[in-house]
Amino acid sequence: MKKIPVTLACGDYDIMRALKEGQVEPDGIDLTVLTAMDSSPRHWRFFRNREYDMAEVSSSAYFAAREHGMPFRAIPVFPHRRFRHGFVFINTAAGITKPADLIGKRVGSKAFIFSATLWLRGILEHEYGVPHKSMEWFTELDEDVDFTPPPDLRIQRIPHEKSTETMLAEGELDALVHPDLIKPLLAGDPRVGRLWPDYKSEEIAYYRKTGIFPIMHLVAMRAELVEKYPWIPINMYHAFQESKAIAMKRLENPRIVPLAFYREAWEEQQLLMGPDPWEYGLTDQNIKTLETLVQYSYEQGFISRRIPLDELFLNVTQGRKREEYRI
Repeated sequence: MKKIPVTLACGDYDIMRALKEGQVEPDGIDLTVLTAMDSSPRHWRFFRNREYDMAEVSSSAYFAAREHGMPFRAIPVFPHRRFRHGFVFINTAAGITKPADLIGKRVGSKAFIFSATLWLRGILEHEYGVPHKSMEWFTELDEDVDFTPPPDLRIQRIPHEKSTETMLAEGELDALVHPDLIKPLLAGDPRVGRLWPDYKSEEIAYYRKTGIFPIMHLVAMRAELVEKYPWIPINMYHAFQESKAIAMKRLENPRIVPLAFYREAWEEQQLLMGPDPWEYGLTDQNIKTLETLVQYSYEQGFISRRIPLDELFLNVTQGRKREEYRI
């Protein structure tokens, strides 16, 4: 049988491993999985150049792309989630000891439209009373999708030869929200610290209060692929489900990870978040999380209306109670 060739660019995650290695083969699809690039260039190359049929992309950039009528569609598969309280970094001489101290400060951001920084701005505003427009923003990269800042948002691009991480350490910025652990922190630079030193406790408290495990990325595809082969989104969705189920089963084994207390961490996660915090689909919990993300995107000027989820995501169901893949 002739299969349809499809390229998928994504992170090299364990939940994608069965797809990458061919253990799971989506029905009717000859899948090529590309995992060598980091998130930022992958997102830019997909949205700007449309180099792949399908890609793991920033949720906020996808919402902005749909706002601009760009030809992409998404399925409710969420390869990357992360709590974000541990990714607000401060200059230790800036006098910042609590979230409210960020008001009026110079705050860096790798790019404004990144999902990680969208979540952080929303959390700071809604959970800690720190409006995102109360800070002056400095970004480093061009955006994955064009973004016109609201007139009352103070934002500027830093010079090409500078980096937000260096500016933070040297005191040119007071704080930095970032999708990754920054180099000065990893190097033990005393000029840099975290807004929340005990960030894990903050994240657990946030989850217990809201039930939200923030979704960073989703899976999008080129609209012409969907139009030509409308069965591909559903088949890919179920392949993603099967790949994740295989990974979750494998990771139950404490021997698979060289960490002394790995099993205890696994059990702690289950006790707090249930058997599958990484669930796909428009489940009740995912709907709440995604609607929060839409709300933050609207408030921060990425979209001009609160786009309904049934416009943002393709319907991948096969009918009620028909072959839903269960972990």
